[in-house]
Amino acid sequence: MKRISRLYRKYRALSLGTRIMIFMGIGTIAGVIFGEDAVAVQPIGDLFIKLLMLAAIPLVFFNLLNGLAGLSDIKSLGRITVKIGLFYAGTSTLSFVLGYFTMNTLEPGKGFNLNSAPPEDIGEMPNVIDMLLDMIPDNVFKSFAEANMVQIVIFAVLLGITILTLPKDIKRPIVKGLEVLSRLFRELVSLVLEVSPLGIGALMAATFGVYGSKMFGPLAFFLGGVWGTQLVMMGVFLILLFLFTRMTPGKFFNRTGTLYATAVATCSSWACLAVGLELAEKKLHLPKHIYSFTLPLGIQLNKNGTAIMLIGVLLFTAQASGITFDPASVVTIILIGLLLETGSGGIPGGGLVIALIFVKAFNLPLEIAAIVGGIYRLVDMGNTTINVMGDMVGTIIVSNSEEKRLQRKSIKESE
Repeated sequence: MKRISRLYRKYRALSLGTRIMIFMGIGTIAGVIFGEDAVAVQPIGDLFIKLLMLAAIPLVFFNLLNGLAGLSDIKSLGRITVKIGLFYAGTSTLSFVLGYFTMNTLEPGKGFNLNSAPPEDIGEMPNVIDMLLDMIPDNVFKSFAEANMVQIVIFAVLLGITILTLPKDIKRPIVKGLEVLSRLFRELVSLVLEVSPLGIGALMAATFGVYGSKMFGPLAFFLGGVWGTQLVMMGVFLILLFLFTRMTPGKFFNRTGTLYATAVATCSSWACLAVGLELAEKKLHLPKHIYSFTLPLGIQLNKNGTAIMLIGVLLFTAQASGITFDPASVVTIILIGLLLETGSGGIPGGGLVIALIFVKAFNLPLEIAAIVGGIYRLVDMGNTTINVMGDMVGTIIVSNSEEKRLQRKSIKESE
């Protein structure tokens, strides 16, 4: 009994990231050994995701409000929006280009026989105007009830701007109350993360139990192409991070590793949001008014991993059908892809529906659903990891840029 007690104390002394890695390893091995029987522990992982989502919605709302209320003026919000917008648009476009180049070179779909029945009712291409209008809530209580994070963020931004315009004597108690509430929900996230090793381990066991064998089937070439391109994009992020902030890859992963373990296990960007906000606050010490705005925004608008998957599925289908795209079509592909990229819901499997709409937009056979759908959970591991990494890197770069701007302003004022 004493030996078990000592082992437990040693385990508790380990960092959260190390504990998560241990359970990820245990879960993966259990999934390989027990196969589909490992799905029995899936409810433990599902409970963990539910707890993260439970904490994420109020955390995003109050953290964002608190951060915006602390801004000196509205111009700061506009400047941050422009900077992060340029980063997200640039890296998303690059993701599509890299994905196109890789899949065009590897040609994983060439000679592949599509013989499954096409899926029904996959939806239509989204209308840009409708997408923009849908971002504005007409009933904010409905937005909270349905966990529509985009509408919640928009509402928080508008409310935050309103708080900035209030007289100081009215603004002061509001800001103090928001600080207390944001602190409360940050502590709730910390509490949830205490059970994250067990939840993530259970999700890994279930995932590899059901999908592990499919990594070595005929779609392994496609999966390798998507994962390989996503690794290249990871390298791009690390290079940009070092160039703009001088942060080394080791330091970056040491402080944010928990986020990517959560991404691999949950395949949900929204579930990862609570973890990302926690790390930005306690590990990276970023300004609240920046990370509380850019991270939720990125989950909806910036999906680098999903972009690579979309172009991969499109070219895989085209190659399997014997169809080629001329260079002029690439621009159209990227523009439609950028539009669709924002439509995946940040939930497990959300990107697959968008991929089908992407395929349908170019009049390609929808039998791809029966093929990619079989391994989509494995594809989504890479999608979610690169998605949330792009959001975090962009947030660090913008935070560093704003810090340097303040330093230059301070020096100028002192002269």
